[in-house]
Amino acid sequence: MIYHVVPLDDWLLAPDRPYVPRRPAEGGFIPCAADEEQALKVADRRFRETVGPVMALMIDEHRLDARVRWDPAPQIHGRVNRSAVAGMLEVRRDSEGRALSLALWS
Repeated sequence: MIYHVVPLDDWLLAPDRPYVPRRPAEGGFIPCAADEEQALKVADRRFRETVGPVMALMIDEHRLDARVRWDPAPQIHGRVNRSAVAGMLEVRRDSEGRALSLALWS
């Protein structure tokens, strides 16, 4: 399982199509985290100012149509087929936007 942190609004933007971030990383890949602890750090570092819910997509890399490269963190080279997303964790944040924990989202 790998994790991609994304604002919920971005994930819901085109639910009938494979997911691509609004602004991919330089190099065109989708940056991911190897575990929940790293996903929480990414959320705290990159999404503190984001308005609205922030999610960590739980991606089953074996169900992805795109290639995953580890350099050193996982990178998805291509789109995320939605069938590869096994679930989502909500990033719980304090009043200043700091990421505190991850909670299963339903």
